[in-house]
Amino acid sequence: MELRHLRCFVVVAEELHFARAAARLHIEQSPLSRIIKDLEYRLGVQLFERTTRRTRLTWAGTVLLEEARRIFAVVEQAKASVKGAASGFRGQLRVALSDGVPQARLAALLAQCREEDPDVEVFLREVPSSVQAKGLLEDLFDVGLAQTANHVEGLVAVPVWQDPLVVVLPARHQLLAYRQIPLEEIARHPLVLCEPGVCEGFWEQLQPVLRPIESKMSVAERVPTLDLLMALVAAGYGLGFSSLARITELNNPDVVTRPLAGDTTMLTTYLIRRDVEPSEQLNRFINRVVKADHDLAPAETADVAAALVTQVGI
Repeated sequence: MELRHLRCFVVVAEELHFARAAARLHIEQSPLSRIIKDLEYRLGVQLFERTTRRTRLTWAGTVLLEEARRIFAVVEQAKASVKGAASGFRGQLRVALSDGVPQARLAALLAQCREEDPDVEVFLREVPSSVQAKGLLEDLFDVGLAQTANHVEGLVAVPVWQDPLVVVLPARHQLLAYRQIPLEEIARHPLVLCEPGVCEGFWEQLQPVLRPIESKMSVAERVPTLDLLMALVAAGYGLGFSSLARITELNNPDVVTRPLAGDTTMLTTYLIRRDVEPSEQLNRFINRVVKADHDLAPAETADVAAALVTQVGI
C-alpha cells in the first residue's frame, strides 16, 4: 500500500463522488477508480458501496479514513520537523485546534511564542475534537485547544478562555426590534446550526441552551464552518449562534448579533493535554495561553460593549 493510494482514497472518501475527487486530484476518473479497486484488492476489503445514485463508505472504509488521516498527520509532522531543524529550530510544540479558536487570541499567543521561545517551532493542526483527543493520547499532539472538556481517561482539560454566546441575524430582520431575543422567538424562525460531528465542542455547549425549544426548532441547514453559517444567515436562510469574539473578527456588515434574553452563557475553550507532568516548554506555552486571555480581556470587553451599543441603539 502506497501513500499515493491513501491520498486518492482520502479524497474520494471526503467527496463521496468519483468525478469530483478526480477533479481535485487532477487525474481522470478511470485511473482513480482503478487505484481504489487496487487498494481494495490489496487490503482484501470493500471500501465503498457504489450505486447509480450515490457513493458511501463501508465500515472498513470509515476505519481506514481515520487511520489514513493519522498517517498523513505523522508524515506532515515529520516533514515540518526536518524543515524546522534545517532552519535552526531546536524544539517543537504540536498544537491541535478544534471547534474554532478566536483569531485575535491565537495571533497574540503565537506572537508571544515567537518572541519568548524563538528556538521552538509551533505546529498547528485543525482537527475535530474526537481526533484531537485520540491524537493527544497517541502522542501525535502535545496540547490541544477545544470547546469540549473531552472527558477521556488519560487527558486533563483546563478552562482557559470564555466568550459570550450570541444570536446571529441578517442585517435586516424583524427580531432586531429586541435588544435581547427571547428564546421562544428563536423557535419561530428557521435556524442555521453547526454540524455536530464537526463542531463537537460548540454543539455540546449550545445544546443546553436550545433544549427548552428543541421540539419546536426548525433547522434549515447544518454547516461545518462559521464562514458558511455567516453566508447563509446573511442570505436569509435562518438564524445562527456563535461566540461574539469570532463574529466580531469576521466583521461581516450583512449580519448582526443580539444576546439571548435572560441568558448569560459563556462559551468555554479548554486547554487539553495528557495527564502527565508537562515539559518545561509546554508549561511555558500553557502560561502564555492564560496570559493571552488576560491581555485581551479589557479590549474584548470594550468591543462587546461597542457592538451592543451599535446594534441596539443605546
